[in-house]
Amino acid sequence: MIFIVKLGLYLLYLLSLTWRVEISGNIYQKSKVLAFWHGKMLPVWFYFRKLKNKAGIVSSSSDGQVLSDYLKILGYKLIRGSSSKGGKQVIEEAVRLTGDNTILITPDGPRGPNKKMKIGAVLIAHKGKVPLQLCTVVIGWSIKLKSWDKFEIPLPFSSIKLKFNEIVEFENLEDREEVTKELIELEQLLSNDS
Repeated sequence: MIFIVKLGLYLLYLLSLTWRVEISGNIYQKSKVLAFWHGKMLPVWFYFRKLKNKAGIVSSSSDGQVLSDYLKILGYKLIRGSSSKGGKQVIEEAVRLTGDNTILITPDGPRGPNKKMKIGAVLIAHKGKVPLQLCTVVIGWSIKLKSWDKFEIPLPFSSIKLKFNEIVEFENLEDREEVTKELIELEQLLSNDS
């Protein structure tokens, strides 16, 4: 079984090499928190495989283990856990790594609701004193799974658009009402795939 999973991951890597990726917006070149929706994660993880200093936040579930194995192939440092399991330790570890790394996170993962922004990405950016950048993903041809996140697997030679929004910096998170408003605005930005 382990062999089949490993084989599948390497086949996914080869499939990913065929994708035709188009970039819009400016990718912030220094350390940052990079957020993208869980259901459209595959092209983003793959695109940043050549980035030297990078870490990914992955749940400690069995599904998360499969993703972790794939991210190891892509050269990522791993931070295991989620908002529901080991959340405090995940935030602390991510903040510790922000000085030298870009932290990649799916802010609606690992269990949803789909495309609903949780506060983790904002907290890491604020505490790590780095900006947050959102990456919107539009996939041309794909297989869409019937999962909570409507997970998409791009087909061979699919066109993929990665849109990078302007960076957001957080100086103060004391006002809970303001933070809630900010999360809604970020959610809308990240869902704007036009």
